[in-house]
Amino acid sequence: MILAYIPSPPISKFNIGPVTIRFYAICILMGIVVAMWLTNVRWRRYGGNFDQILDIALCAVPAGIVGARLYHVVTTPERYFGSHGDWVDIFKIWNGGLGIWGAVFFGGLCAWAWCRHKHYPTALLADALAPALLVAQAIGRLGNWFNQELYGAPTTLPWGLRLNSQGDAIGDAERCYDGLTCPTGTLFHPTFLYELIWNAIGALIIVWIGHKAMKILKAGSLFTIYIMWYTAGRTWIEMLRIDFAHEFLGVRINVWVSMCVFVAGVMVFIAVQHWGSPTSVLAERLRTLTEAEEMRQKDQNRQV
Repeated sequence: MILAYIPSPPISKFNIGPVTIRFYAICILMGIVVAMWLTNVRWRRYGGNFDQILDIALCAVPAGIVGARLYHVVTTPERYFGSHGDWVDIFKIWNGGLGIWGAVFFGGLCAWAWCRHKHYPTALLADALAPALLVAQAIGRLGNWFNQELYGAPTTLPWGLRLNSQGDAIGDAERCYDGLTCPTGTLFHPTFLYELIWNAIGALIIVWIGHKAMKILKAGSLFTIYIMWYTAGRTWIEMLRIDFAHEFLGVRINVWVSMCVFVAGVMVFIAVQHWGSPTSVLAERLRTLTEAEEMRQKDQNRQV
């Protein structure tokens, strides 16, 4: 007898007139907004201002969304090409399918380019962004809950996820993902919740390390810790999932990617300690740049 479980939401979208609003999209947008706010708070402590964060976000966020979608399309091409695919679905991101590695790579590349153009210390931006990314990813995982997708194998644990039968969510027609029908009332590992909790803990740890150890660690260290923390969690959580995924040597591709990125994160962490700059030095440079920008802005306003 099942005494406790996590219910699935009865709906995944609602309409305002002719416009359909999906909770998946709301969760993604909420994650972006919270990440911008948290990054701004941390960036200002380093000596920057909100205008700088806004300019970076205006190019990095769209690039990150495009990159996230491209990663998903490249790793699951059969959903969009070939006899069983429809390339038009590439643009339907509200149906789910955003790969975090594509988002980090393309968004990070865009942010790096802008920082280089403006001479902002990229390592400081990365450290300011590190816990914010984990918080944004945690919020975004709630979108998978609304879509009833990307859950794990059947379980009898009291926090198992029960799917509903409203026929309104993505995962409703794919309960076991293996062509079989699960018995009525089957519970599944709520991998969205596991990752949400893992990311929230990681964000707190990174903030704590930032307060306690940044006089010892070099600038950029917190971002490498983010990489290591997230990939460590993603490895074991990914192995619980039963949704379709390509495999290599019997292991899901995303597991391989997570392990490889974890190793890369360790190597970069070591490199940063050897060749990175102290946070205090880069923060002083950022304060000087910010003051110069604000003076130029004031001069322009007076001229107008």
